[in-house]
Amino acid sequence: MDADQYQGVIMIEMANPDAGIRELQFETFKTYKKIFEETVGEDWVWEKEFVDAYGKATTRIYKELKGVNLYNEQDWPELISFFKPRLLALDDFWTTAKYGFSIFK
Repeated sequence: MDADQYQGVIMIEMANPDAGIRELQFETFKTYKKIFEETVGEDWVWEKEFVDAYGKATTRIYKELKGVNLYNEQDWPELISFFKPRLLALDDFWTTAKYGFSIFK
């Protein structure tokens, strides 16, 4: 989870330095996509290749809430309402799917 003065974001980020491992992790997540979507109850953005501002390559699956400001106390209820159900849904998903990812330990 992350929030700043512009948005709130919740994501699964795969940051293994080996591009092949990241791709395998992403493909593994895709095999669970239907379960993931049923569990979270909405569409998330699936980004196979992302390079951050520092040049770090990652793969990520995320949902964002734009137009909120972490530093504005009036936005806190909206941020909490955004993060809480998604965090709980991710926990439910992981309970089901974690065994499929044991190869990456």
